[in-house]
Amino acid sequence: MGNLTRAQIEELATYCEEAELKAYEITKVTDKYPEMTYEDAFDVQWEVRRRKEARGHKIVGMKMGLTSWAKMAQMGVEHPCYGYLADYFSVPEGGEIKMDELIHPKIEAEIAFVTKAPLKGPGVHIGDVMRATDFIIPAVEVIDSRYKDFKFDLKSVIADNSSSTRFITGGRMARLEDVDVTTLGVVMEINGEVVATGAGAAVLGHPAASVAMLANMLGERGEEIPAGTFIMTGGITAAVTVNRGDSINIRYQDLGTISAKFV
Repeated sequence: MGNLTRAQIEELATYCEEAELKAYEITKVTDKYPEMTYEDAFDVQWEVRRRKEARGHKIVGMKMGLTSWAKMAQMGVEHPCYGYLADYFSVPEGGEIKMDELIHPKIEAEIAFVTKAPLKGPGVHIGDVMRATDFIIPAVEVIDSRYKDFKFDLKSVIADNSSSTRFITGGRMARLEDVDVTTLGVVMEINGEVVATGAGAAVLGHPAASVAMLANMLGERGEEIPAGTFIMTGGITAAVTVNRGDSINIRYQDLGTISAKFV
C-alpha cells in the first residue's frame, strides 16, 4: 500500500522529472518522505511517464535494473527494479550522446528482447518468455542517476525511473533459439581500451528471467508487457563511467557491434 497523498506523488514526480530534463542533481526522495513505500515510488515513476505521454512522447520500451545478484547484494535489495524508455532516450547506432543533457552518465552492455505475444503476471516464467520472444538484439544503456554522489536507495531509484536516460541499439538481431544467451560474451571498449567484459548469465542467471520478473512486477499493478515490446534486460557488464570525448565500442559475440560517441 502507498503512504503518500496524490499531491505528494505529484510533487515528487515534478522533483524527479525536472532533475532529468534539466540535468541537475537531487537528494534522494526518501530523505523527504521516509515513510514512502515501494508502491509510492512506482506511483511517482508512473506519474512522470503519464506526463511525458501527455506532452506527446511515446514510450518505446521497458528496462530492468539491478539485475545482477552481486549488484542487489551490494545495494541491499531483494529484487530488481524497472523503468520505461521514452522516445527521446533513443540514440542511433554510431550516433552522438550530448553530455550537456546528462549529469554523470555510465554505460552498460545489455541484451534486449522484443516480444511477439503479451506477457502478464503473476506466474510468468522463463518458458513463457521464450515462447513470447520474437527476437533478441544487442543494446547499450546509458544510465544517469539524478542523485547526488550516487547516494540512493531502491525506492529513490524507482521514483527516478531506475536511472534511465539514453539507449543505443544495433548490431544484428537473432532468434532466441539460435543463441545461448547465458554464455553470450560481451566486450566493452572505451577509446579502444577494454574496460569491461561479461556473459549473459550475469543477468539473473538468464536474461529471460529478467523479462519474466518484469511481467510479474507489472502484473502487481494490473499492467502487462504488450506484444511488440522492446525490453532491455539489465547490465551484463558493470556500469562504466564515461566522459566527454569518449568513443565507446561494444562487441557482442555473434551479434555485431554497437558504437557511439559522447560529445
